[in-house]
Amino acid sequence: MSKPVSVIDNQNPNVDLSDGEDMSLVDTLEQTLFENFNDGLYIGMMSGTSLDGMDAVLCQFTADSSAAPMQLLASYSRDFPPRLREVLLALCQPNGVQALTPVESEPNSELDWFGWASKAYGEFASDAVNTLLQRANIEAESVLAIGCHGQTVRHRPQMGYTLQLLDANIIAERTGISVVSDFRRRDMAVGGQGAPLVPAFHHALFSDAHTTRILLNLGGIANITVLPAGSDKVTGYDTGPANVLMDAWTALHTGRDYDADGAWAQSGQVVEPLLNQLIEHPFFAKTYPKSTGREDFNLEWLQDELQKFDQASAHIRYSSADVQATLTELTAMSASDQINQFIQSHDDSIVYVCGGGALNSYLITRLQAHLPHTSVQTTEVLGLAPTWVEAVAFAWLARQTLMGETGNLPAVTGANKSVVLGQVCFA
Repeated sequence: MSKPVSVIDNQNPNVDLSDGEDMSLVDTLEQTLFENFNDGLYIGMMSGTSLDGMDAVLCQFTADSSAAPMQLLASYSRDFPPRLREVLLALCQPNGVQALTPVESEPNSELDWFGWASKAYGEFASDAVNTLLQRANIEAESVLAIGCHGQTVRHRPQMGYTLQLLDANIIAERTGISVVSDFRRRDMAVGGQGAPLVPAFHHALFSDAHTTRILLNLGGIANITVLPAGSDKVTGYDTGPANVLMDAWTALHTGRDYDADGAWAQSGQVVEPLLNQLIEHPFFAKTYPKSTGREDFNLEWLQDELQKFDQASAHIRYSSADVQATLTELTAMSASDQINQFIQSHDDSIVYVCGGGALNSYLITRLQAHLPHTSVQTTEVLGLAPTWVEAVAFAWLARQTLMGETGNLPAVTGANKSVVLGQVCFA
């Protein structure tokens, strides 16, 4: 962060900037300040709804039109410590911490648990950054900023708020790098849902003049970004659950964190009446802009739905693998139903999948079955591995913040204007 400081320190402190003529000097200072953040190294960090771990990336951005706008220099992923993950999962549900059994020196109330987890998350994220830098052989002083999303523990757009757990001060102190966080609430302050935020990044990095590209992110929640060929009219929104339900059901019945390659789901049969019941969730009928999270789709909701199904259809027998197959089909069908609306008007379209779900070959197969008129690929063919797209997005959003550039798309989030996102914690 030394460049912008030196720009300001070298100015004459006696200059009067109060009249209109001298305001050009202020404009020049701001322009110089923002340009200093245009080219350089940024770190992006993301832990999504699925809570499968922390992803961190080191990116080189450039404004040089003759070079690639972004290069991924290094990446690192780390699983959450079991206790931190357990607490984060509990905080994602109202009064969920009541199920926790505190050990010595641990909290015993929800607000205290939130503070405990904010600190633990900050320390964990700091270790991830320092490991990333060590492996890349890069000094912290070379990095302009870290974009860290934090962990969403409550997302209530209908109530006008969202809550990402993170103590950015700890990361700034432990790494010596300024941190940009709290990206969503500024969008909410201007009437938006604070999500999804990645479509602006998708547009900046993946738009094409000749082909309509549809980005499908399969994280805990699935969301799409529609990038019409040669157009700035971007559409994006959440389509429903993805890994959040499949992972929870897998962990409950197999003890594994996820269904590797969708093998367990593929061993079962889709329970069509159950699928029809699940798709009746009110979220699916909403028009966009729309966003969702664990508040709508979680293991407790699924178990309630199964209980209702058993009561109404006692004659139908099914296995836990059948439920997994049904959840996989729910993800594929709810996403493809939305995508097909745009494919009909764009014959040249291609679907590119990113997020952890891109590694689930059975899910990709089911998506392709529901999308017979287009090709389903991963973002690997666009030059960015699907597992790193969201982390890179938050490096890009941090850069937007420091440059004073907007980071939201009102047509996507429902905001009444474009705004600069994020708060900066300077190192």
